[in-house]
Amino acid sequence: MQFQSITGQKETKEQLVQMVQHNRLSHALLFLGKEGSGALQLALAFAQYIVCQSAGGNRQVVQEPSLFGEPDPVSSIQYPVSGYDSCGTCPACTKANELIHPDIHYAYPVITKKPGEKPVSTDFIKEWREFIATNPYGNVYDWLQFIGAENKQGNITASECTDIIRKLNLKSFESEYKILIMWMPEFLGKEGNKLLKLIEEPPPNTLFILVAENEDLVLPTIISRTQLVKIPALTNLEVEASLELKAGVSFEKAQQVAAIAEGNYREALQLLQHAEDDWEVMLREWLNAIIRTGPVAQVKWIDDTAKLGREKQKQFLKYFIHLLEEAVRLRVIGTMDHGQQTTGHDFAIRLNKLCDLGQQEAIINELDKASYYIERNANAKMLFHALSIRIYHIINNKSLILVN
Repeated sequence: MQFQSITGQKETKEQLVQMVQHNRLSHALLFLGKEGSGALQLALAFAQYIVCQSAGGNRQVVQEPSLFGEPDPVSSIQYPVSGYDSCGTCPACTKANELIHPDIHYAYPVITKKPGEKPVSTDFIKEWREFIATNPYGNVYDWLQFIGAENKQGNITASECTDIIRKLNLKSFESEYKILIMWMPEFLGKEGNKLLKLIEEPPPNTLFILVAENEDLVLPTIISRTQLVKIPALTNLEVEASLELKAGVSFEKAQQVAAIAEGNYREALQLLQHAEDDWEVMLREWLNAIIRTGPVAQVKWIDDTAKLGREKQKQFLKYFIHLLEEAVRLRVIGTMDHGQQTTGHDFAIRLNKLCDLGQQEAIINELDKASYYIERNANAKMLFHALSIRIYHIINNKSLILVN
């Protein structure tokens, strides 16, 4: 993967390249970025840049031997050079791009397929390559579902730590560096302390790249031994531009999706998949059932919604939150110009008539909690039934606001 193929993050890309060019590369880096920011993609591109035979402005001329064992100048290959990216064409780049470079190793959460077995990342390397190729901005939930985890918890195991120590103590095969990319070190429990000595005193030319979303869940003993590289969320303009150029989305649709995704490119791609779903109609039916038509309509709506997949349920809640945030903005800054209006503008105006600022904040909190529980396999019927009751009380008598 090359830097140029990654959405946005111009300053971070330059920072990483300058680390190498100015010889300021630490042996252990922690890439910290929220879901959808492209932190894993940056780690993959950075690893490719390091092993590239042409990166850093040093043109490599590889001469293929002739039939008689002497260099044949006609068959010499020159790889293009880009000081701020890997060339993308040399053998090292080709292997790194396909995740088969022998000096770039990967660690990520895995599951136990059979009781008593001790899984390691290499058991799932085929799935990992396919996942990165098809879902490069996927989160850990997407990955675990991809490998058939269902309700199983993913872990980076003690056996994985032992395997990492073994691999990084071997000599490098082709590159000057041996690189380990560990995705989601949040899933590394106390067994991660086995890696401390290796991280603190690694073999020569060994590089650790840890890619995390939540710093609070990473072992403090590991954080203290790494150099932090913060990956900011993407801007709405960066998401819009990428959707237009890479996904072929119209300007209007890209603007709408980017506004709801709020810098999360994974969320933007998910929203595109469900672009034909009419969330506004669904939301109108729900609010009417809560406020006017009563329990029978609520039960029917809940039954229909429970049949949707978890991703669609989360997207619907995300859409409702977006409209409430739009309503708050309208309340604070007033009516916007037509060019600044986002999707659901008229509906947001109606929400302002339905409830005040405190009520809107309370509903957003309830929707956030519901989305959290959906991620953790909550029963959809029970969840939306309870959510409907809570929203009813917030809108009608503010009772839940007082409790909160």
